[in-house]
Amino acid sequence: MHVERYGHGGAPVVLLHGFGTSSFVWRNVAPEIALANRTAFAIDLFGYGESDRPFDADFGIASQAELVDRALTALRLPKATIVGLDLGGAVALRLAASRPERVERLFLVNPIALDEIPAEDITTLQRNTARFAFRVSRGILGVAPILGELLRRSVADESHMPDKLVARYLAPYVGEEGLNHLLLLARSVEDEDMEDVELGSLPQPVQIVWGDQDPWVTPKFADRLADTIPGSRLVHLPGVGRLIPEEAPETLVSLLLEFIGVAALQS
Repeated sequence: MHVERYGHGGAPVVLLHGFGTSSFVWRNVAPEIALANRTAFAIDLFGYGESDRPFDADFGIASQAELVDRALTALRLPKATIVGLDLGGAVALRLAASRPERVERLFLVNPIALDEIPAEDITTLQRNTARFAFRVSRGILGVAPILGELLRRSVADESHMPDKLVARYLAPYVGEEGLNHLLLLARSVEDEDMEDVELGSLPQPVQIVWGDQDPWVTPKFADRLADTIPGSRLVHLPGVGRLIPEEAPETLVSLLLEFIGVAALQS
């Protein structure tokens, strides 16, 4: 698993990206964590970004949580604050429930959970896997129209997802093999991996940050999730989509540093 490290020696903050993105999504967040005298570790989930992606591997939520646990061991981090975006939020919740001693705090950014696993972006890919695979085999369609649309709809203002940025996120999925791998990742996201996760019994402090323009889940989902996790704090960001690290990184950093007990940085 590929890990980008920012800073050294401070209390660890582990950053988990979502579906269709990678550790690159944290490029405007992780350095600010380091400047606050914490150490940020941005992880590419297994099968994403620069991490390995063997054909016969399990890329589901439960497997990802176990692999993040192993990554913490490899990085010599007995406990960390875990930040999870979208799919990474589900992985973070699974890790917090199955390895509570590993997770000091949970900071969830438009996570998927409850009956929104998978969310509409992934279910669309799951429903159309055969059609997409057939069309790419005929040389008709690559990954760009599929993942590009997903990325652009994940921000409220498309100026935050220009063509060059879309191309950067598309890079791991070039050609027929890349599309087939993206579809495999989509098929791996199943609600069964979260059935035994008791969200009402999480012992860690939890904060949920919610971009209200997330098109992939039902409008009241964030409130339902906050009600399900006793003691959690929910912050709504109006006019922002799912990819808050792309649209409002400064706000996200401020909320995260406040959550982990770091005074706001002086400009």
